[in-house]
Amino acid sequence: MAKKNLKVCLGVSAIFFIIVSIITIALIFTVFKPTDPNIVVHIAPYNFLSPDIAPNITLPLVVTMGNPNFGSFKFNNGFSYILYRETIVGIVPIGSHLVPPRSALNVSTHANFMVGKLIENPNFLIQDLPGMKFTLVSKAELPGKVIILKLIKVKSMVTNLCEISVNMTSNHVESNCQSKLKMFT
Repeated sequence: MAKKNLKVCLGVSAIFFIIVSIITIALIFTVFKPTDPNIVVHIAPYNFLSPDIAPNITLPLVVTMGNPNFGSFKFNNGFSYILYRETIVGIVPIGSHLVPPRSALNVSTHANFMVGKLIENPNFLIQDLPGMKFTLVSKAELPGKVIILKLIKVKSMVTNLCEISVNMTSNHVESNCQSKLKMFT
């Protein structure tokens, strides 16, 4: 009788384990499937036509990081580079933060903008100055970890590419960003 009870117990345990495994795998591939974050860069307007413009300026900005996932994302210190036609014209330091699951985080930082390098570029004077508009590209990589249920930690990297349009007459700045989350096993 004890052997029969042991076999029933083992059978029920095996079935329970299989059911839990199937549910876990289904959740990982549906609900917990990681999606790309939503990142928006908000740059304060600046008068690029001012006669008092300095060769190097510091522009305040806010980076909104939206995390649509069920896991949080903790990233380390990083930098974003601002490019004008493949020339680095600005650097944005980004401090380490934890972006909670299914929420957004506003990160205040600043852009060390090298206006001198921008103006020195012959394309700026010939192609962009007459139209009073120019486009910058911001590239960032944020290494970190995705944390699921405070137990599972997976190394990951968020890459971000923003196209920033600057209208010099209205001082309007608009950004369009694309982000990708890559997880390493």
